Amino acid sequence: MRLRTKILLLAILPLLASLVLIALAVRHQERDLVKREYALVERTYMEARRTELQNYVALAASTVQPLYDRGGNDPADRQQALRLLASLDYGPDGYFFVYDLQGRVLMHSRQPELEGQNLWELRDLEGRPTIQQLIAQARAGGGFVDYLWRQPSSGKDAPKLGYVIAYERWDWMLGTGLYLDGIHATLTRIEGEANRNIATTLLWIAGIAVFGIGLISASGLALNLSEHRMAEDKLRLLARQVQQSQEDERAHLSRELHDGISQTLVSTKLLVEAGVDTGAPAPLAKALQLLNQSLIEMRRISHRLRPALLDTLGLPAALKHLGEEFEEACGISVGVRIEGVPRELPDEVKTALFRVAQESLSNVAKHAQAGQVELVLVFGVGKVLNMNVTDDGQGFDTTAVHLHPERGIGLRNMRERLAAIGGRLQIHAEPGHGTQIEATL
Repeated sequence: MRLRTKILLLAILPLLASLVLIALAVRHQERDLVKREYALVERTYMEARRTELQNYVALAASTVQPLYDRGGNDPADRQQALRLLASLDYGPDGYFFVYDLQGRVLMHSRQPELEGQNLWELRDLEGRPTIQQLIAQARAGGGFVDYLWRQPSSGKDAPKLGYVIAYERWDWMLGTGLYLDGIHATLTRIEGEANRNIATTLLWIAGIAVFGIGLISASGLALNLSEHRMAEDKLRLLARQVQQSQEDERAHLSRELHDGISQTLVSTKLLVEAGVDTGAPAPLAKALQLLNQSLIEMRRISHRLRPALLDTLGLPAALKHLGEEFEEACGISVGVRIEGVPRELPDEVKTALFRVAQESLSNVAKHAQAGQVELVLVFGVGKVLNMNVTDDGQGFDTTAVHLHPERGIGLRNMRERLAAIGGRLQIHAEPGHGTQIEATL
């Protein structure tokens, strides 16, 4: 996985995790709020219904109370009281009922077919003895009872809250009830609205997540394109500099061959011809001297292209020779040290480290203003190989060099050369504190 991908994931994953936690917290809080609202609405509704039932029964009781207060047990008074109660209602499902205390129906305005029947043993769908519960509550001084009963408007059993009182002298139970389907519908509506609110909130959070991921991705893409353009600019500049370096090297070799070896060979040719024509030994001796100089020049040029020591005696000897040449040419003290047990290295490894050392010393000569350089080659345990080139020069700002498109070409060349054989290059430098180039394989 590439570094940019990892950085992108490190930006996106915490965002997603945070939004998921926020969504869970919001969902939990809204669920908790719905439960509290549900309980509050239910409690308020039931309190209102209880008060309403008490008022209805008090109204019905006030209608028959004058008859009951006569103090007798006249059947005519009781019949008149039943007629008055049967005429009272409030809405399609609001009515009064009268039972005797043994469970026989005396009056039921919505279900007259029940009048005269004894419902003492009647049980609802949940197995509760409905009439027995009502009568027991009436005998206890009156109160509320929850039960199931057929709803006149729908013809189906529905939950109902009843309120009953007793007329002991007449052996009556008077009561009424309110069906609770309204509260259930209200609570269902509240729950539905809450679920819609939760879904809307989660959609908003999901939208924010998508927007955030899109924004991060767009920023990553913009950064990627910017780095890509910068890399392309650096690559084009590097290609131009490589081509220019090749042309400069060709021109240099051409001058070296023309001005040095070519002229020497021409002079040698003339001297040889003169010696042949005259038979004198002096021109031939001079020709031999020029040939020796030509050989030395050829060795120097070939050594610049690739030192023979690198192939014959190995990397340590080539580095020591490089240090001696650098010290002689630049006047900067170079200490070359070999640590560990030297071993045979592949050609690409020797070449890469030698070129890194060459480039490092070249940078010291051009930029460092150093007085001393230390080159250390360490043969580590196993296949570990490390080379350090340290100077006491003026150092530089590595970040500025890295960002500048026209600087640090040599450093990038060293880094890419090592990367090509599985190594890495580290640069330790600060302005005013010298520079250390560390190559590790």
